[in-house]
Amino acid sequence: MDYTKVLSTKLLSIKPSGIRRFFDLANELEGVVSLGVGEPDFDTPWHIRAAAIYSIESGQTTYTENQGLLELRKEVCKYQARHFKLNYSPKDVIITVGGSEAIDIALRALVNDGDEVIIPTPSYVAYEPGVILAGGVVVPLALTSENEFKITAESLLACISDKTKAILLNYPNNPTGGVMNHEDYSQLVDIIKEHNIMVLSDEIYGDLLYEGTHASLAHFEEIKDQVLIINGFSKGYSMTGWRLGYLLGNEALIEEINKIHQYVIMCAPIMSQYAAIEGLKHGDQNVEMMRLEYFARRNYIVKAFNDLNIKTHTPKGAFYIFPDIRSTGLSSEDFCEQLLSDQKVACVPGTAFGETAEGFIRVSYAYSIDEISIAMARIKQFLINIGYNT
Repeated sequence: MDYTKVLSTKLLSIKPSGIRRFFDLANELEGVVSLGVGEPDFDTPWHIRAAAIYSIESGQTTYTENQGLLELRKEVCKYQARHFKLNYSPKDVIITVGGSEAIDIALRALVNDGDEVIIPTPSYVAYEPGVILAGGVVVPLALTSENEFKITAESLLACISDKTKAILLNYPNNPTGGVMNHEDYSQLVDIIKEHNIMVLSDEIYGDLLYEGTHASLAHFEEIKDQVLIINGFSKGYSMTGWRLGYLLGNEALIEEINKIHQYVIMCAPIMSQYAAIEGLKHGDQNVEMMRLEYFARRNYIVKAFNDLNIKTHTPKGAFYIFPDIRSTGLSSEDFCEQLLSDQKVACVPGTAFGETAEGFIRVSYAYSIDEISIAMARIKQFLINIGYNT
């Protein structure tokens, strides 16, 4: 049967993830050192795991209310107030199956066929497909390394039309590690308000900031009701496999979005929710320990690339660097494919995050210093092999 005749044209227009492609290629080879996947190498802290185990042993294996356990939603609100000085109530929260579900249901709730969604690029690989599957049209906003991958008022204005519905942004950023501070955001507020643009703000790396304090467009009261915050536990708490995230926004908006969540998910797993309650109550020191370790790794790997004459800006958040490999004369795809073949080091080509990222590669430092050191020695040898002046 020719399934192209029965599958959705939206689905057929979407390319497979560039991240997973290189992950799969790396898995086919022995002895690969992977710096490709953005997954913490820390175990989930024991006290968080213990809370999940206890929930299972005590028979807490049922559905929860659709929006999630009330105790968890209360703790999310306390966390947001404690860490980011943002005030929300439990009715403003939906507990989701990872940040990925939060992105999906927010887009489906907001986007009508033909609506335009601005996506600053390079961007996380799931954003563009999410917009397409919701019936929207992606409008890329090109970010530059020269501007530390920040959005400017001028670049935002250039993307707005009478069809603009929303902007989907992510700071601290995957893949660049770029950060927007309060002053940077302040330049955008009047534009967002004037054009009635909804903001989907993916703040999953908000705990992993190395300079200053985390900023959000939700800090600006005049547009707070236009902002939906996406967050979760995968990165800061090293809980990737627990698949738990959340969506924050105005109660009236959350009530409508929850209808999608009700029908397609019902609720997030109860044992993951109990684990997250424990993490929010008693896990701050674990998050800080991991943040400091990432900070040390960041400093090590940025210096290592710059010492190889590969220009690399210093990211202020997340756990990625975005080296500029244009000076090698290789495309992003060729660089990563040849590096994998020649030295068995896996990175991700910038083009996996949008065509505007040609000439860059994403390198994750969610790995030990020992692994990073081995990878950097191999990258140095690869550069020597291709005749690059390190």
